[in-house]
Amino acid sequence: MTLPVIISTILVACMGLAVAMVRMRAAARPVTAKKIILPPLFMSTGALMFLFPVFRVPWWEVWFSLGAGIIFSSLLILTSNFEVRDEQIFLKPSKAFAVIIVGLVFVRVLLKVAIGQTIEIGEMGGVFFLLAFGMIVSWRIAMFWKYKRLERRLQIT
Repeated sequence: MTLPVIISTILVACMGLAVAMVRMRAAARPVTAKKIILPPLFMSTGALMFLFPVFRVPWWEVWFSLGAGIIFSSLLILTSNFEVRDEQIFLKPSKAFAVIIVGLVFVRVLLKVAIGQTIEIGEMGGVFFLLAFGMIVSWRIAMFWKYKRLERRLQIT
């Protein structure tokens, strides 16, 4: 394993822990549609990396990475639920979420080690960006749908 792969693996692990901590804190404040939608929009700016040839990936890797991200997001979707408190919508705390994030980071590290020997570092960055993007977009779409459904039910009653 090369030094850039080791460094990026450590950074991904730290980001995974940060995501788990942010999620646990988020349960203390009401959720808004804006808070659900903005993270994938902010992340989408990372797609500018594909302007540079070093990050470009073949189409089959694009579809595979996005598909893997969508599959990985299913665990996050299952553990992301909302509840109503004081007529406001909150993210329901889930002990399984932290375990799932750690597990997903572990799987991502294993994948990086497995394919790190066969593709260039830039292409690997593109593949893992697409995997993460597919995961967060599908997760947030499902969260938004659940949020809007609960919001409508709250307005009806």
